[in-house]
This record gives sequence, structure tokens and C-alpha cells, in this order.
Amino acid sequence: MNIVLLSGGSGKRLWPLSNDIRSKQFIKIFKAENGAYESMVQRVYRQIKTVDKDATVTIATSKTQVSTIHNQLGEDIGISVEPCRRDTFPAIALATAYLHDIQGVSLEESVVVCPVDPYVEDDYFEALKALGEQAAKGEANLVLMGIEPTYPSEKYGYIIPAAAEQISTVDTFREKPGAETAKSYISQGALWNGGVFAYKLKYVLDKAHELIGFTDYADLFDKYDTLTKISFDYAVVEKEPNIQVMRFAGEWKDLGTWNTLTEAMSEPVLGNAILNDACANVNVVNELNVPIVCMGLHDVVVSASPEGILVSDKEQSSYIKPYVDQIDQQIMFAEKSWGSFRVLDVEDGSLTIKVTFNPGHGMNYHSHQRRDEIWNVISGEGVVIVDGMEQPVRAEDVITMQAGCRHMVTAVTELKMIEVQLGKEISVNDKKKYDREY
Repeated sequence: MNIVLLSGGSGKRLWPLSNDIRSKQFIKIFKAENGAYESMVQRVYRQIKTVDKDATVTIATSKTQVSTIHNQLGEDIGISVEPCRRDTFPAIALATAYLHDIQGVSLEESVVVCPVDPYVEDDYFEALKALGEQAAKGEANLVLMGIEPTYPSEKYGYIIPAAAEQISTVDTFREKPGAETAKSYISQGALWNGGVFAYKLKYVLDKAHELIGFTDYADLFDKYDTLTKISFDYAVVEKEPNIQVMRFAGEWKDLGTWNTLTEAMSEPVLGNAILNDACANVNVVNELNVPIVCMGLHDVVVSASPEGILVSDKEQSSYIKPYVDQIDQQIMFAEKSWGSFRVLDVEDGSLTIKVTFNPGHGMNYHSHQRRDEIWNVISGEGVVIVDGMEQPVRAEDVITMQAGCRHMVTAVTELKMIEVQLGKEISVNDKKKYDREY
């Protein structure tokens, strides 16, 4: 099975856990069988490999998410990087060209596309496998998954099949409706359109060449920022007469809000929190090193992270986005391919960060022109290079670097340190990279 997972968005509806780098699919909130917590993308990837251990998985995403994906899934995952956001048709075209030109997938093989963050069980991935097999037959140019609706939702578009069979041709599509219109659609046998579909690689590649005009993956990547923003539905699906739909009646949830996300939590509290007996239907997610105490609350979600604190009625939490749009602050926590960082303190002239490096990882050789840095190693072992001089470091070691000094660190074991940046103009753009000097 060749599967493309669409990973997008900043997930502001799950603030304060989500930010421009850490979208909702990377929040570790689901308890796995081994007792550890995993994110949506880790859960989905694990489920895919459970159903088909040989599946080729490619994630189509922006460059800001690449480090987090490598951190959570490892270095071997295929990633089709969008240089900028251009909606789903350009993203799928680029991923399809990536599969053919970089991964060597045959033009006749089928490809399944789906969002990276559904909350589903293994039967969903069995259905994806069947969807790909149906597309490989060539009876239709596109095979969509139609999800059996459980209520008249206003959040999804609808697919109206021509017949009631498991696999049917598509009669028509309907846009996201109001509640009463949704009831009417369901009475006609309509299915939710969850943005899941399959095709032979050649079909979408030909469509991409027809609508965009490019030679190969590299050429498409280079001109990506010139492409028109357009969804796959508008560019391809609504203009294609030869489409089938396959029904899926299993559990399927879009965990896009705090209200829906807390429904999937296996326990009411994640992190340091206490609820008294008068609380009912309360969920707490606490990433801070301070306790949260809730008393007498009903139907409330409380979430605390370095980005901020949310206390909300669960229903009202769905309307958070315009309020978060008013908040302008730097990223306070992020997972990277090499580890993670958490901002501890921000003042005029100084920035204090806790940095964790995974074993064997580190930073590139670089300098800063407008700030000094002090590294205080708190645990683990590593190797530091300062202006070409190498030295081992361990807990309690302190390294001081003035502006213009070239430096880097590599972790031998997991390495944690406190980094203090000092300067009048502290900026992520104040960084110059170098080749190592030996």
C-alpha cells in the first residue's frame, strides 16, 4: 500500500498545546498499550504498519513540521516537503511526483490519500487497503471513501452515491450544509466526505502535468511558490465523471477541537492535576511543572503549556480560534529532529531555554553576531567544539561563548542543558553556519 498522509495547519483550535510548529497531530495525548503517550501521527503510523508492515508511507507537509515528524517517527519516513502552502491539489501533485521520481513508485500502482489525524481503529486502515486495491482495478479514475454519517454534521461535505451497494458510482457532491439540509442529504443515503481517496499514480500525475505544466519533481518543487492555491476537490474531483465511492461504517472522528479531543482521552487528567469529587466531565492536560487544582467544575477543559493556559466550557472551546489569532508571541516549545527546546524565561536582553538533545544528535557549527551564549550542562554527556577546539562535557560543566564565536555541541547520551542568550537584539535570524574546521 502506498499511502500519502496530508499533514497541515497550525491547529489553533487546540491552543495552548498547539502552535505554528507543533500542530495538533503532534500532541502526545493518547495512551498506548505500553503506558507511554503517543501523538495522533504516531498512532496513525503505528496502525498503518500493523495492518500493512510493508506500506510505503509519505507525509506531505510544510518545512516547519519536518523536524517534529523526524523526532516522532524517525529518519526513515518519506516526506514530501511543501516549500509554502498552496492547498491540497498542489500538495497532492507534489507528493505524487515525489512517489514516482524519488521513491520509484510505478505509474500503475495505486496511491491512497488521507488526513494525518483521524481518530480511528484498525478497521479504517483495512478499508484504506481495500480502497487502494479497488483503485488498482482501474474501474474508476478516483475511488473515494464515503463515511456512514452518525448525525447530520455541518462540518463535512457529502457524497451522494448512485446506489446502496458497498461500492457505487457517485451521483453528486454537496458542499457543507446547514443542519436541516444535512438531514435531507442523509435521507437520500448521503455519506460524509472525509477527504480520503485512492487513484492510480499515473492519473494524478497526468492531471498535474495538464493543470500545472512541469517536467519532473524537482521542477515542480522549484516553481511551487508560483502555483495557484486550489483544493483537490475543486481542481480534480468535481470535474471527474468517472468516480466510485466505497462505504466505511467504522468509528471515525475528526479531533479538531478540545471538545472532541477530550472525548478520546482514556483518562481525565494528563499531567499534574487534582480534581475534587464535585467535578463532572472535566479534562485537564498540564505540561507545566506546577499543579492544577479543579473544584466543582462541570463540562470544562483546562490546558496548560509554556504557550499559555486555557480554561473553557467544552462547547465554547470550539470557538477559540479568533481569540488565539490575537495572541502574538514566540514559540515557547517545539520538538525538533535533534530533540526539543522549551523557553523558560524571556526578558529584555536575555532569553533562557532548556534544550534536550537526543543521543548522537546536536546542532550545526555556527555563530551569532549580536548575542553571547552560556551553556550550563545539567545531565548527560556530549562533545562541544568552540572555535575549532573540541572538549567533552557532562553535568555541571559551563561553556561561555562571546558574539562571533563559532560553536556546536553533539550529544553522546541524552544531553540536557540550560542555554542563556544575552544581547540587545536576540533573533532566530542571527545565525551564520559554517563547515566544521577539521
